[in-house]
Amino acid sequence: MKRLQVGCLLVAGALAPLTAHAELPSYELILRDGHFTPALLEVPAGQRFKIVLKNNGQGPAEFESTPLRVEKVMSPGVTTFVVIHPLRPGHYPFFDEFNPQLPEGGILAK
Repeated sequence: MKRLQVGCLLVAGALAPLTAHAELPSYELILRDGHFTPALLEVPAGQRFKIVLKNNGQGPAEFESTPLRVEKVMSPGVTTFVVIHPLRPGHYPFFDEFNPQLPEGGILAK
């Protein structure tokens, strides 16, 4: 009987991180040759969230934000994600380092 209890605890412990990530609010951001769609993500302040990044461009793309300390390089056609810690209210810029001449995007935490 104790083996069954221990087994159940191990399974529950293994699933807990999965359910924690499943509950995160998620926002999609498409990168296409240095352009971001949408250009501005509005998120609630004080709450962790996930950004699903999709590189729909012809070349590599990089989602980078100095104030958020996040950097993610993607080949064409790649979909990935980043989890952002709870933010204070404010504006947090991000850019594509492969296309620095193009306008930045941003996250607006309210």
